[in-house]
Amino acid sequence: MTLTQNAPAVRTQPGPTDDQAVLIVHGRDRTGIVAAISAVLGKHEANIVSLDQYSDNPHGGAFFQRTVFALDHLKARLPQVELDLRAKLTEGFELEYTLRELSVPKRVAIFASKDDHCLLDLLWRHRRGELPINVAMVISNHPDTADEVRSFGVPFFHVPSAGPDKSAAEEQHLRLLQGNVDFIVLARYMQILSGDFIERVGVPIINIHHSFLPAFIGAGPYAKAKDRGVKLVGATAHYVTEDLDEGPIIEQDVIRVSHADTVADLQRRGADVERAVLSRAVRWHSEDRVIRHENHTIVFA
Repeated sequence: MTLTQNAPAVRTQPGPTDDQAVLIVHGRDRTGIVAAISAVLGKHEANIVSLDQYSDNPHGGAFFQRTVFALDHLKARLPQVELDLRAKLTEGFELEYTLRELSVPKRVAIFASKDDHCLLDLLWRHRRGELPINVAMVISNHPDTADEVRSFGVPFFHVPSAGPDKSAAEEQHLRLLQGNVDFIVLARYMQILSGDFIERVGVPIINIHHSFLPAFIGAGPYAKAKDRGVKLVGATAHYVTEDLDEGPIIEQDVIRVSHADTVADLQRRGADVERAVLSRAVRWHSEDRVIRHENHTIVFA
């Protein structure tokens, strides 16, 4: 299934990223990587706009770099730039890389359930131009938010997912998703995805968990926090893996609470943190600011 997106607004002037590309490089650290990348870009008269790098050990450790560069007539010239980068990085340094135009937004599917605060916040931020994404669809196991989602001009699909066997629902998810999205966001989607689905869908999945992981893993974290008498509640955005709530963490934040706060108070205040944390994680991922390495991330925010 191929989805037709709403046409973007017509622009009479080039946007700030129309001639910009982002290059992500990672692999074993060694002398000369930054110089080699700069030389290739300089050969093509590209102007480096920003450059972030990190090495966990300069003596053969893991190296990570994010480079944004501007190049006139980017679309026509980028294939040759990539050929030269590939020759230099994969053959000369055995590094992995990705290269893409920044002006092309990543396509995202948002999964949600009855709690709508994270879902509607993402749609609102997207409409305001705060998130460089294309919301391809919203999928929910409840029909409650259909009208609100469609008011943003976003396709809404209700896919029931009741009972222990989720295979039929996941097959329908896959038919909707495959070929249509670059990543998935679980905006308080209260269903556990199977390992088979995670493998077959083939794109990154970002989840927002309503606690400061690794504390209070699983359901009911605010009630657990109240029982424990915590003074801080938080939220964690992380990539989804087969291990529940244990994927690489992208972003976290907390807010102070007191003994006088009820569970409902914790939920209300925690929802504010969830919205902020998830929106930052989505923006950073969509701008290629997050690099996964083993079970953690490098975030060039």
